[in-house]
Amino acid sequence: MPIFKAYDIRGVVPDELDAAAAHRIGRATARHLGAGSIAVGRDARRSSPELFEALVRGVTEEGSDVVDLGLVATPMLYFAVDHLDIDGGIMITASHNPSQYNGFKICREHAIPIGEASGLREIEGLAGRVGDEAARSPLGSVRAVDVRDDYVEHVLTVGTGRPRLRVAIDCGNGMAGVGLEPLLARLDLEVERLYFEPDGTFPNHQADPLQLENLREVSEAVRRIGADFGVAYDGDADRAVFVDETGEPISSDLMTGLLARHQLRRHPGGRVLYDLRSSRVTAEEIEKAGGVSEMCRVGHSFVKARMREVDAIFAGELSGHMYFRFSSTLVADDGIAALVALLDVLAFERKPLSVLLAPLRRYAASGEINRRVEDVPGLLAAIEREHGGAPEISHLDGLLVRYPDWWFNLRPSNTEPVLRLNLEADTHEQMVEKRDALLDRIGGEPA
Repeated sequence: MPIFKAYDIRGVVPDELDAAAAHRIGRATARHLGAGSIAVGRDARRSSPELFEALVRGVTEEGSDVVDLGLVATPMLYFAVDHLDIDGGIMITASHNPSQYNGFKICREHAIPIGEASGLREIEGLAGRVGDEAARSPLGSVRAVDVRDDYVEHVLTVGTGRPRLRVAIDCGNGMAGVGLEPLLARLDLEVERLYFEPDGTFPNHQADPLQLENLREVSEAVRRIGADFGVAYDGDADRAVFVDETGEPISSDLMTGLLARHQLRRHPGGRVLYDLRSSRVTAEEIEKAGGVSEMCRVGHSFVKARMREVDAIFAGELSGHMYFRFSSTLVADDGIAALVALLDVLAFERKPLSVLLAPLRRYAASGEINRRVEDVPGLLAAIEREHGGAPEISHLDGLLVRYPDWWFNLRPSNTEPVLRLNLEADTHEQMVEKRDALLDRIGGEPA
């Protein structure tokens, strides 16, 4: 089924994903997990209520109980699965995608993610077979649970600093506001609120903070009110992108390095992961703070699995995902917790955010550039041969080539013939030279 992606299930409603598919996915997930109970949360898209009803019907027809969390952010679902000791969870959301999309993020106990390498393909296979089977007897039950207050206590554990600051926050009419409002009642912040009301039509701008145009309003608000920083959330609040007190967007690899330094004050000598597209600064800052840095694959299921394997305390991705080890059982990405972690940094440092970040902006990065090409494997193999003399070549995720003063990564898309280029060099001039040479070599069309 084309709606089954690498990390989740996602498609246009109703053309690709409809109530019948949601019903089958509910049954398949419950059967795959062998679950006594499954937590279900949803975002505010117009299609979410219908998909919720169908999904829950499928789960209960397998004899599994449903814990209905209502309208929540995805990190709140992760928290609930672990906190309430539930066998799994399903979040109905399409994250940052436009309003016509919807989908499901699925996890097992302790919010361990289910992706294509960890059960999603098995659920896909089951979903193609279970739709017409008779319901099991007895049916599972449905009960509603409000986790908002407990969730606030949970996110406050990632930092102890509670500075009195002025902040601009753009929720993009996504789900961040649901978790933020009770949290803000506990913090000494003066907040300029932008689009806190959940509205799945996203009437003001898309809830995708990786696109610079979607940061424009929070940056303007920061400058207008003289805020200490700003933050914008994606549609389901598992990602956050920050801007400093001048309104300048902060690359998330630099934010990973900054937050890691202070997480390491709380957990000295800990291991911190960063995705392989990140600046060299990230690893340098982790190690300078006494931590152990480790590069990892892109994607939340891979990051969380590796964090569990090596007992990492923190991780960050260029996409704005920030991952915390909340407890011995829960590792989760949480954009709302990232806000608390930054407050801890600012309370300790007592310096403007731009001043803290200035020393980290010491290299020049290309940003991610996508090119549509005809033969992705062949092109990757050819480029690797051409760089055979490089000091370091890795296949951790696509092709990573590192030289002493510059590096590049080429990652193929999971769903289309597209290569994604990220490149960094010691100077801007060198970055432009190497970037343009590689783009000429790759060819193709912008994607």
